[in-house]
Amino acid sequence: MRKIQGPAFVAAPLLTLSLAFAQAPTTQPSSSRAPVRPSPATTSSTNAANPLDQADLTAFFDGILPLQLERSDIGGAAVMVMKDGNILLEKGYGYADVRRGKPVDPAATIFRLASISKLFTWISIMQLEEQGKVDLDTDVNQYLDFRIRPAFNKPITLRNLMTHTAGFEDTFDDVIIFDSKKTITLRDYLLHNQPTRIFPPGEIPAYSNYGVGLASYIVQRVSGEPFAQYVHEHIFAPLGMTHSSFYQPLEKPLAGLQSRGYLHKTTSPPVGFEFWSPLGSGAASSSAGDMGRFGQALLNGGELDGKRILKPETLALMWTPQFSASDQLPPICMGFYQSWRNHLRWIGHTGDLIDFHSLFFVEPTQKIVLFVSYNSAGASALARPEILRFFSDRYFPGAPAVQYLNLPAKDLKDIEGTYQSTRRAETTKFKLSTLFSQRSTTVNKEGELILSHSRDLRDHPIKWKPIGKDLWQAEGEQQRIFAVRDKNNNIVRLAFDFPAAQLERVPWYENESWILIAFSCSFGILALIILTNLLRAWKHLIHRGRPMPEPQPRTMGLPAASRFAAYLWIALLAALFDYFIRANDNLMLPSPAWFKWMALENFAAMLAIVLSTLTVIAGVESWSKDLRFLTKLKFSLVALACLFMSWFAIHWHIIGPTHRI
Repeated sequence: MRKIQGPAFVAAPLLTLSLAFAQAPTTQPSSSRAPVRPSPATTSSTNAANPLDQADLTAFFDGILPLQLERSDIGGAAVMVMKDGNILLEKGYGYADVRRGKPVDPAATIFRLASISKLFTWISIMQLEEQGKVDLDTDVNQYLDFRIRPAFNKPITLRNLMTHTAGFEDTFDDVIIFDSKKTITLRDYLLHNQPTRIFPPGEIPAYSNYGVGLASYIVQRVSGEPFAQYVHEHIFAPLGMTHSSFYQPLEKPLAGLQSRGYLHKTTSPPVGFEFWSPLGSGAASSSAGDMGRFGQALLNGGELDGKRILKPETLALMWTPQFSASDQLPPICMGFYQSWRNHLRWIGHTGDLIDFHSLFFVEPTQKIVLFVSYNSAGASALARPEILRFFSDRYFPGAPAVQYLNLPAKDLKDIEGTYQSTRRAETTKFKLSTLFSQRSTTVNKEGELILSHSRDLRDHPIKWKPIGKDLWQAEGEQQRIFAVRDKNNNIVRLAFDFPAAQLERVPWYENESWILIAFSCSFGILALIILTNLLRAWKHLIHRGRPMPEPQPRTMGLPAASRFAAYLWIALLAALFDYFIRANDNLMLPSPAWFKWMALENFAAMLAIVLSTLTVIAGVESWSKDLRFLTKLKFSLVALACLFMSWFAIHWHIIGPTHRI
């Protein structure tokens, strides 16, 4: 499921993760540790750069895009490449509507931008900052008509929101709704889905759609204009972006231009319009042509065709690094994040909905704009991550030289362990999903770091080699890992090339290595009870009218509470895991329609815990009775299984809320 590439929910790949404000302590890479025997420098191809012109770009994308569409069952895509303000390529591939055979028109076909939308939110915030209407370092509660709950004795600021360091846990409720009658306002979404703060602000990155939505509501509150209208009036209209909108659904003149979106198979019916919440974090729609104009304005210091959306110094501030675990990794700036390849410093954002997957980056030094958008779910795993890499290697080849360090494996072992993403649900039912997304690290005898589920585009395991103090680089590639240490010099997190999230070491009591074993044993014991009961019922059926054999002396059957507890736990957990499997396969997100089933789940879990309590009491009491040892052991094993399941349900919030209000 997880390559270290871009942000998304559930089925998307893992997020490919200066001013002193909010910067975490860093450890500078060093090659001074002994013994050091440098291996050959890592470099990319030494071939000369291809000419960055229309002919070569056409050949490049005509080679890769049709292959991607066929391989990953993608309906269509649009591409925009600009250099020095000139359009070098603006082209559509495949279909905007597969059934009707409607081709993608790069100038007119509208794609959903998903998280690229965040850039417009941050530009809106900075426009208000230019006018003195907001302060980036003031408690955001100053601009709201409801309160963000206090935590850590420290308020959240707009700068925290822009760098994803507000410390919110992740929340999934109401994010995507397909029925327009069930949509809610921006304010209601923020009010009813406020997540718990799990990290102190300004210290640990945890990518948050809620935080960006909060900023879009601040834009709405401070400006006095609905957010979608504000962006239209102050960004889209001045830049001549006539095929762009935050309205959901799209306005009538634009609705007919929207590309259809597809899930697993383009032969299946298209996914309906995805009403995204919160608005400013992912609701924008645009065309490749419009995104070219947006990129041109950014590279021109915030101005296009005599219309200015930002002052040059404001835009320069937005592109100034704000947070990074190490200066050897790409930083997050003010809303924009950097992606490094060869000697390029791309800056922009990617975006993922269920079906649409896009990237938008500019390279300020080379004055390049690159935008690609796909209309099918198959693009998330391979297609989109390939583009920036292959483009950079073709036109700007030559990776920065790096020396691998040959260090004894025993000196590297402190990085080993199990980790989970800082972008996670922690206090709601969706905490359970983190159990199945933990990542383990091991160091082999060659001193290479192996990170579970970390695979390259060929689906080969990635081997990471040390290149400095706590700094690792993928063998033959450019991705890096930096080990973040606490004040006691213990490795507590791992940072990657995507700076808006990290991996955090899992506490021992949440480590999947023992939890899944204990869970499997407990599940097996309870399943065995059910099987035994069914066999006994079958025997009663076939011996109907005949006497049953007498039980052995000093034996006792399990009480009814224990048997009912077993049935409840098995049914509840089977249903829950079936949901997670189907949700992952079909990219289902929770909505209010699910809440009645969540309430039923809470009731079933509570009843199972009550019955489990009686089972534990029976298990303890069995040792004071004149029973066979095997009978006492049976009672005790069932009691332990029920006790573990009760802890599991409480700790992982199987019983509990879907969101915090």
